[in-house]
Amino acid sequence: MSASEQALAAGDAVPLSLRGPAPPRVVAGYGFWLFLLSDIVIFAALFAAYAVLSGETAGGPTAAALFDKKHVLIETACLLASSVTCGFGSLAVQSGERGSIYLWMTITFILGVTFLSLEVSEFGHMLSIGAGPSRSAFLSAFFTLVGTHGLHVTIGLCWLIVMLLQVATLGLRPMVTRRFFCFGLFWHALAFGIFVVGLLVFGSMIIMAHLNHNMMPMDRLMQMQR
Repeated sequence: MSASEQALAAGDAVPLSLRGPAPPRVVAGYGFWLFLLSDIVIFAALFAAYAVLSGETAGGPTAAALFDKKHVLIETACLLASSVTCGFGSLAVQSGERGSIYLWMTITFILGVTFLSLEVSEFGHMLSIGAGPSRSAFLSAFFTLVGTHGLHVTIGLCWLIVMLLQVATLGLRPMVTRRFFCFGLFWHALAFGIFVVGLLVFGSMIIMAHLNHNMMPMDRLMQMQR
């Protein structure tokens, strides 16, 4: 067999997904960054809609009346802390320490579940007092934004369970480490997203409170016009 035939035979033995000028890790990272960018565009549109509609309450409850600052702060702290533990877990994946992987990723999972339970309880309270998504444009934007983020967190938690099962069954193969790398990017993006959501919620509360404080009563305005 000639050298060219041997090269072709060796090429046929390599899976199609692994062929190319760039290493699989680079290709996977690049593709996942493209996915994250598309997700960022979606959330940017939802953020913009919430910012525009934050004052459209249709006579219903405002952000200042609905949201508990401590509750929002705890939710944000849980997901930001899970981003830190996920980072330690990613370092453990790189060093091949299975015990540390299970430890840090389990803590990440617990913090994510805690965040989701707090979010669901907040939604349940709002629905119980009649502040559902159909009450006003503001609440529609809020439920859409936070609900979409919560759906992503749920998907991320399911993904994390699958990844831990793969570590237990397949070990730390290059395929598994690449997937952990993509999961880390996904989870850090979610943590940044809840940070932005928290800023929007607190910002809308402060702005609406400032407007209500400085708004001139209607009867006084009518007197001045006379």
